[in-house]
Amino acid sequence: MTLLLETNRLIMRPFQAKDIQAFANYRSESAVAKYQSWDTPFSLEKATQFINEMKAVHPGTPGEWYQVAIELKEEGLLIGDCAFHIFVEEPRQAEFGVTLSGKYQGKGYAREAVTRLLNHLFTDFRLHRIQATCDAENIASSKLLESIGMRREAYFVENIWFKGSWGSEYMYGLLRQEWENNASVLSF
Repeated sequence: MTLLLETNRLIMRPFQAKDIQAFANYRSESAVAKYQSWDTPFSLEKATQFINEMKAVHPGTPGEWYQVAIELKEEGLLIGDCAFHIFVEEPRQAEFGVTLSGKYQGKGYAREAVTRLLNHLFTDFRLHRIQATCDAENIASSKLLESIGMRREAYFVENIWFKGSWGSEYMYGLLRQEWENNASVLSF
């Protein structure tokens, strides 16, 4: 199964070899990597390895993270990615995340991509619940998650050793019924 999703401005698709340079570029941006698990610079070798690994993953396989490229529809430019994984222990639930190049942040692309991804997960996979975790200092991510109707369910204080110091995280959750009842976020 190939994952291909569209919005008014975006195409969300599997990664391709042509994405290697752009992928390495935005993952090498220090502001983009600040709240992410990777370090900068992000090499072309790491980008190539990642894209090759994604080719072997079947979207929606419980326990496997799957990342989908976010491309500007008109320009054909890779601007970021969305990732999700369905839980092995409870395959009616999933977690997701999103990353955008700094140049494309603040323009509504992340909200558009995440809204489309969640609609796909709730509709096509018939998931019951989806969650997301973000660094407590990442105000933009918190605002994004709240703007699509997610509720903050937990605040984990200094729960993670992250890039040389203790970090705190928020966990957000959303039920399919809540998603379906909140028609205002379903425009993409």
